Amino acid sequence: MSSMAAPAARTYRAYFWEEFTEEWQAQNVSRPPAWAERGLRALRDGLGREPGTVAGMRYLHRVELTDIARTSDRLPRSYRAEHAALTLFGLHQHGATQPVHRPATGLGTACRTLRADLVAEAAAGRQLSVADEHRVAAGVRRRLAAAATAVDLDELVQHLRGLVPLLRRAGIGLDYTRLHRDLCDWMTPHHGRVLRAWGLQYTDPITRSTEDRPSGQGQGAQSWYWSVFDPERPEAGAELAALRSGVGEEAGTVPAMWSFYRTWMGSELRARGALTRDLSAEHSALTLFGMHQQGKKQQMHVAGISPGAACRTLLARNNSTDRVALERRLGALLTSLDSQELAHHLRTLVPLLRQADVGLDYTLVRMALRGWDDPQRPEAQSRLRSTWDRDFRREDAQP
Repeated sequence: MSSMAAPAARTYRAYFWEEFTEEWQAQNVSRPPAWAERGLRALRDGLGREPGTVAGMRYLHRVELTDIARTSDRLPRSYRAEHAALTLFGLHQHGATQPVHRPATGLGTACRTLRADLVAEAAAGRQLSVADEHRVAAGVRRRLAAAATAVDLDELVQHLRGLVPLLRRAGIGLDYTRLHRDLCDWMTPHHGRVLRAWGLQYTDPITRSTEDRPSGQGQGAQSWYWSVFDPERPEAGAELAALRSGVGEEAGTVPAMWSFYRTWMGSELRARGALTRDLSAEHSALTLFGMHQQGKKQQMHVAGISPGAACRTLLARNNSTDRVALERRLGALLTSLDSQELAHHLRTLVPLLRQADVGLDYTLVRMALRGWDDPQRPEAQSRLRSTWDRDFRREDAQP
């Protein structure tokens, strides 16, 4: 009986930026090795050029091309993404006194650090007001948001080419292996994960006191946006419009909404753009609040008012409301099969409440969206359903 040796496991060569960083750090010198300097020049030659057309870059690629790919009209996505990452790395590393490839530093984290550095730099020698700080930070936020709304890989790279020199000037590195993966995933089914990771990293909250965090959240979380909303602020209208832009979108994928999330998440979950039940529930609650509060001078978040109680108040305040139709609408809401259906029915109810100036407890709404179809909380849906129905049937509800 003959035996056949098992094939050797395939090994993958490290990316150029990984080799470059490892070699420089191993030699412990102030300048990169000569071979690496030549590679960096080739990378800068590739800026704005088509992938595969720069002879000096070909030996720096680690994504292998098949014979079919070489003769194809369009190179594989992974190869084009690596070309983009290589050229950005060459631009970033040029003139830097230490390696700029920093593992575990995502684009959102790098921009958050840049924002803090620019504010500190602007504040050096003079006192900055809160408005001045916001103005300085707005430039970084706009650049990251512009990159996040790019419609294709080429536009994304153009925006990143404007951002990378700012990171280089501030001495801030970037994980280019992670960036390469993000570029590969751009405009694919994984696109939402990329946007969510950037947004969650950029808005990673600072440590807050225990009194200033939402109930049920971990340490460091901030108060829910709707609970501190002030309709008299000049920017209130623009913020509500930003919230409404997220209607029907996946949580974390709308850059205009990034700064309004308060869900506590660990660094690892933020780094990989995890879509959690808590984040999805808060996103839906924020979009509903943006619809409800639009154009209103009084606060539409009213603690203790459930959807059932709100419907009861709506009947009491508006005699023209069709009770049968409202009961039918509330019944559809109460029999929602999952949180997505619950959010849909709430979206049809909120305009009626808004028109009649009836408020709603959005902390309760978020909690309901979080646990409605959670298999870890099988009793939540029935408990909420019976409570909301009982709130609607109460005879002592006040208008």
